[in-house]
Amino acid sequence: MKEATLIKSQGDHRNLICYRKAELIYDITCHFAYSAFERGNRTIDQMVQAARSGKQNIIEGNADIETSIEMGIKLINVAKASFKELLADYEDYLRVNGYEQWCNDSDKFVAMRKLGSDGSNQSILDIAKSRPLDTVANMAIILLKQEDYLLHKLLASLSEQFLDEGGFKEKMHRMRVERRAK
Repeated sequence: MKEATLIKSQGDHRNLICYRKAELIYDITCHFAYSAFERGNRTIDQMVQAARSGKQNIIEGNADIETSIEMGIKLINVAKASFKELLADYEDYLRVNGYEQWCNDSDKFVAMRKLGSDGSNQSILDIAKSRPLDTVANMAIILLKQEDYLLHKLLASLSEQFLDEGGFKEKMHRMRVERRAK
């Protein structure tokens, strides 16, 4: 029988679908923000930082899960909150500039949702770089909604893992008691 380990590897964050999508959101946001706003506009920094925060907190959360599921949950939730902030920025851009936000059942929305589900990051980024800014904002909104769903599922899974295994101190105590009993 294999002995339980106190610290278990979560693996490379780059293998997480939610991370790869976060990286795409960051890349599209950099392109969008520097194209949509004049240099010096605080919105550029705000949007790029929200996208970066989402991406980086997935990396940190995934690493922290090795010893603390609780900390991992908190950081993944920070990523989710950063992406919610970014989503509002894109929606504000469309509203303030009089652009249409694609309806969930529109052909454009459905096509982008499908592309966002199975397209490569590079091909989506190339498409975004060749489209008008209102289209890029709508593309980003769809990607952000997909990301929100992925992070929600990850948080639910981590919550179940926490309920099953407990926290790090509980696991340490349980393993010490088992080792002493041998």
